[in-house]
Amino acid sequence: MPPQDSATSSSRSKITPEREQEFYAAVLELLREGGYDSLTMEGVASRSRCGKSTLYRQWGTKPQLVACALRGTRAGNLTSIDTGTLAGDLLEAAKSLGAHSGRDTPLMHALSHAALQNPELLEALREGLIEPAAAAIDAMVARAVARGEVAADNPAVEFVAPQLMVAMRIRPMLEGCYGDAEYLGRFVRGAVLPALGLAGAPGNGGPATPEPRAGEA
Repeated sequence: MPPQDSATSSSRSKITPEREQEFYAAVLELLREGGYDSLTMEGVASRSRCGKSTLYRQWGTKPQLVACALRGTRAGNLTSIDTGTLAGDLLEAAKSLGAHSGRDTPLMHALSHAALQNPELLEALREGLIEPAAAAIDAMVARAVARGEVAADNPAVEFVAPQLMVAMRIRPMLEGCYGDAEYLGRFVRGAVLPALGLAGAPGNGGPATPEPRAGEA
């Protein structure tokens, strides 16, 4: 482990998981209240009742803190998913990604816009949030290829992660509904698995209750 990473891990170990979640909750609250440009380390320190130096010591910069807050408050961990089949893995990934779509999607759209003007934020989001999720999905596909479930030369293999992640983000603009777990599950069964040459899992029914319109969650 590089010296900087070792020092960071050592300093972060002094904060309990519960306290870390308090910091992350403060970050997300302030982002929803005023957006990225209005978010300051001073504001997070005040909201979480700590010294500003604590935030800089633990996370270094505002973009890094934001990326960690987004990743650290998400339900589930894609890297822990391993059901033994690719269909099972992708459906579990869909459930995890869609779990908080009603809260995360508007925030991510706002941060995506801010990231276009802030290369440091863009890099932090890419390294701390987007790339780990994509790598976890790619690992699911790689395991399926190794098991012989999917042909290594199937052209759809490289697009599984982008498909899932983009489907969740684009649905509010296309349909006015969030890309929730139910929707992403149907997307996996109806589009992703067929492209990979796999049959969809049972239970491909419509939602039992009306889905919330974007902005109503």
